[in-house]
Amino acid sequence: METKNKGVFTGSIGFVLAAAGSAVGVGNIWRFPYLAARDGGGLFILVYLVLVVTFGFSLLVTDIAIGRKTGKNALEAFGEIDKKWDFLGKITFVIPAIIMTYYGVIGGWVLKYFVDFVTGNAAETAQDGYFTGFITSQISPIVYMLIFMAFTSLVVYAGVDKGIEKFSKLVMPGLIFMVIGIAVFSLTLRHTDANGVTRTGMQGLAVYLIPDFTGLTASKFLNILLDAMSQLFFSLSVSMGIMITYGSYVKKEVDLNKSITQIEIFDTGVALLAGVMIIPAVYVFMGKEGMTSGPSLMFIALPKVFQAMGTAGTIVGIIFFVMVAFAALTSCVSIMETLVAGCMSMFKSDRKKTSLVIAVIYAVLAAVICLGYNVFYFEVTLPNGAAQQQLLDVMDYISNSFLMPLIALITSIFVGWVIKPKWISDEMQFNGENFGRKNMYTIMVKYITPVIMAVLFVQSTGILNMIVNIFK
Repeated sequence: METKNKGVFTGSIGFVLAAAGSAVGVGNIWRFPYLAARDGGGLFILVYLVLVVTFGFSLLVTDIAIGRKTGKNALEAFGEIDKKWDFLGKITFVIPAIIMTYYGVIGGWVLKYFVDFVTGNAAETAQDGYFTGFITSQISPIVYMLIFMAFTSLVVYAGVDKGIEKFSKLVMPGLIFMVIGIAVFSLTLRHTDANGVTRTGMQGLAVYLIPDFTGLTASKFLNILLDAMSQLFFSLSVSMGIMITYGSYVKKEVDLNKSITQIEIFDTGVALLAGVMIIPAVYVFMGKEGMTSGPSLMFIALPKVFQAMGTAGTIVGIIFFVMVAFAALTSCVSIMETLVAGCMSMFKSDRKKTSLVIAVIYAVLAAVICLGYNVFYFEVTLPNGAAQQQLLDVMDYISNSFLMPLIALITSIFVGWVIKPKWISDEMQFNGENFGRKNMYTIMVKYITPVIMAVLFVQSTGILNMIVNIFK
């Protein structure tokens, strides 16, 4: 029995924008700049760019080709190829199921800040303790999460072509223009602090782009490499079933080589521009110290920067949080679509009913995550060494640091040694196109990716540190 209302993208542009929308998320906008600032600026960027055109390309090609060739979503695709590997589809399906529990929560935070800036409360967001006070309240975060989830559900409810594709074509160009606009504005900034030190946006750009080799050791370089690799999972939406599902909606006449290159350019371009947006601005008003705030960069450091800009800061803040809201929404839509597609095939149900049921389930689960900062509050040290982590952090760790490297490892073994890379290459050349990076792909998926993914997995699970300590 065929899945009802499966849907397809009408063409390559719709697919590229939808896939890029999935890839361009909150992680690109706050996580990439933070890691770049922490890991030597241009050094991190250089490592990341090399990984994008090698590992990122290989993982992206694998997911999309599997999706289009099988015509199946993430849950069913591996079993369609080889029934013995059906388990891989089930494990992959777990990732969006976990991410969905907290992504809407973060989307709600972004929506809250947008509302604050629009309603004239921008100054309040820059006050110490504002963000903590918001996320630890029991009602407000849930309300904003529900509003964000409602928008997400409406897009998925409308379907592939009339919902996801149409929404992506509308939102993505606007998002790109906003990113470029804020990035250019950040470079024009200039500020003299209380100590008489003047900093400019162009100086901040140098901090961002010029490689810093100070104190670089083999161990530190490995950490930079692992940071850049983990960012790939955030950036490209690979090894979580999303690109397999989107790949299954792509028509056979679409040139996957061209589309995948465009997705790489879109995603990497936004990530790099996010750094140009954020790092120069934070550097101008807060110095290098302001760039060490990590995940709180967007909700604590940036509101202070916007306040320091004066009247212009409110306008820039509104545009910024609109842009982040769009980025969060396109990513959340792709996560929910993966779940809806899987459940439609699993339960043989139609899109509208499945979308509504999924929306209700995840509204409840996301509410529980919201309450993880008050009613269900606890602190735990994760296997990767991160201390004082709460419920949202635990779910993020399980999906991104544990399952994604594991799935990338198993998938590369499956493609490289079971079905063989030619299976993927044939799909990339389905219409006689030239698969330009064919040889590189074969080497990557057979030999290099399994090794690096294994290292990333043992590092993220704390196993690597245990081994190192044993031999000390």
